Amino acid sequence: MKILKKSKEALMKTISKAKSKFKFGLKKKSPLQRVSPKQPSKDIPSFYETAIVNTKFSRSENTCFAPVRPQDLPAFYDQDKIILQVRDPRWLHAYWELRNQTIQDVKSKLGDDFYSAKKVLRVYDVTNIIFDGSNAHRFFDIQINDFANSWYVDTNGPGRAWCVDLGLALADGRFITILRSNVVQTPLDGPSWITDEEWMIPDEMFARLYGMGFGLGKSSPVGGAWQERIKQGLFSSGLSSSPVKNEIKERNFWLKVDCELIVYGATEPSALVTVQGLPVKLRPDGTFTLRYYLPDGKQIIPVKAISADKIEERTITPIVTRETK
Repeated sequence: MKILKKSKEALMKTISKAKSKFKFGLKKKSPLQRVSPKQPSKDIPSFYETAIVNTKFSRSENTCFAPVRPQDLPAFYDQDKIILQVRDPRWLHAYWELRNQTIQDVKSKLGDDFYSAKKVLRVYDVTNIIFDGSNAHRFFDIQINDFANSWYVDTNGPGRAWCVDLGLALADGRFITILRSNVVQTPLDGPSWITDEEWMIPDEMFARLYGMGFGLGKSSPVGGAWQERIKQGLFSSGLSSSPVKNEIKERNFWLKVDCELIVYGATEPSALVTVQGLPVKLRPDGTFTLRYYLPDGKQIIPVKAISADKIEERTITPIVTRETK
């Protein structure tokens, strides 16, 4: 009873305080808007209810933050790097980034040889060796265009280790390495020849267990002649648990065909020439030569020349189509 009495007193104090604040906050009404004493006020009970509710409940502040939107990955990281990764037993994928400063350094070292060089990926077979740049089992080159930053490589060599160099093949046969990738291992394209000796069983037991799946048991209703043919097929086809490794002789016969496109021309030595929107350095006599890797499909190569005073300009657009069968 004492607790109930104290609660009632606290509630009455809260109501009286709220009522006093309400009286001070009310504005005097004009005589025309004054409520008749006989009519009960409708505002005061609603205020009491609101005051009581406010004493019972507390509203916490909103602590929710707006979600942070993920930022897009940068297109470039301003570093020289080439990464090699495996796609399947035959194919590799290489992607790289080359800083402009690195390209300018190579240009300054090679001079005019830079403009006649081919940009290539040199793919090395480095299976079971520590590669030092000159001890690969074999290698082959893939010519790429100047605008590529990734390439798929067909090695046709499952179960081998590979490394790739990004560089320039000069006209005199030299190869200049700019970037070297990591080493990757392609998986096999068939079952492994390695057998765990701990789980080996004799050949006769293996054939008997395998034959039971075809109904070759003692009580099998299958004819004896048919059973005999199945047994001969099991042993003749090499279905055995013996861990004998069949060595596959590698053949050196191969064929590789590729194409490249040479774009050349001449204009006034003081003119500004662009090919596919990129500026081209002219020789002192106004001639220029460009070599491109020519993939399958249609290639559009606009060549534009602007005079030194920027009054005249000419545009010639070669269109080349390649189809390999």
